Amino acid sequence: MVRQPSINAQHRAPLSTERIIEEALRIVDGQGLGRLTMRRLGDALEVEAMAIYHHLPRGKEQLLDGLVTHVASAPADTSATGPWQDVLRAWAGDYRARLMTHAGVLPLVVTRRNPAALTSTAASLREVLRRGGIAEDTAAVTAHTLLGYVIGHTALEVRGTGDDAGADRAAGWDARFTAGLDLVIGGVR
Repeated sequence: MVRQPSINAQHRAPLSTERIIEEALRIVDGQGLGRLTMRRLGDALEVEAMAIYHHLPRGKEQLLDGLVTHVASAPADTSATGPWQDVLRAWAGDYRARLMTHAGVLPLVVTRRNPAALTSTAASLREVLRRGGIAEDTAAVTAHTLLGYVIGHTALEVRGTGDDAGADRAAGWDARFTAGLDLVIGGVR
């Protein structure tokens, strides 16, 4: 079947890896990871599915890695001023919100072997800690622990484990997140 160009075809951005990842993210956010197929993605982009392979030669594997990189790469703002504890708290809250916004990608963040996706994030956390006077070894362990804490907590929250119900649910998760974050950050010496 030859796809006829739509009226909007002349107004849409050219096909690019970034546009493909963004559209795949929209599908996952709106319909779930299980609904992401190359055909559905091609339809959403108004291209033949095979056109996607020009930008992603490894196909769906590369697409999934791109989703992880897009969602999980959220470095701390190393230019932020203030105590390192406050910078890390702000990063952790923002990172949790980012993961919650793209909860459909969270299983990929947890299970895919894509260390590059988290390397820049961990490096930026280490830099914030080093600037705060924390020794390199401690900074490396803390960055790893903090990253694991935020991802793990968010995965549990998305899964809905815990005993909170109804309107108190979000407040319960927020309180647990903050308490756990205080423990992680407070334990850094």
